[in-house]
Amino acid sequence: MARSTVKIAGLRETEKAMEEISRAAGKAAARNALMQGGEVFAREWRNIAPRDEGHLIESIDVGTKLTRRQQSQHRKESPVEVFVGANDPAAVTQEFGTVDHPPQPSARPAWDATKDAVLKRITDVLMVDVQKRVARARAKAAKAGKS
Repeated sequence: MARSTVKIAGLRETEKAMEEISRAAGKAAARNALMQGGEVFAREWRNIAPRDEGHLIESIDVGTKLTRRQQSQHRKESPVEVFVGANDPAAVTQEFGTVDHPPQPSARPAWDATKDAVLKRITDVLMVDVQKRVARARAKAAKAGKS
């Protein structure tokens, strides 16, 4: 699969604020943001996926788990990872085609149509979620200081 790299500007303050919360809270905030961003892409993919026989549309999902086979081939690149995919084996042949079946791509066009919205959703959710977690951590620390 082709790799692409994106750079997101404007998260320096959020990154600094994450130092005030626990590592687990930071990971939870990142996971939440990635899940919500992934859902933007998945929704578009479901909308434009071919409605032939099969269960492609129902199989498109966002999650943090891979199958055992996928895990064996996956190289973890980040402490928090979220995956968007289809668990229907026919999804690959639907996307790329076969000798007897022309390709009917839907995943790549969905990504191309939503990548900016996905990244915006991730950054927006992450900033808000981290701010809330920092406020909670500060309130908890203040309450503990008064006791």
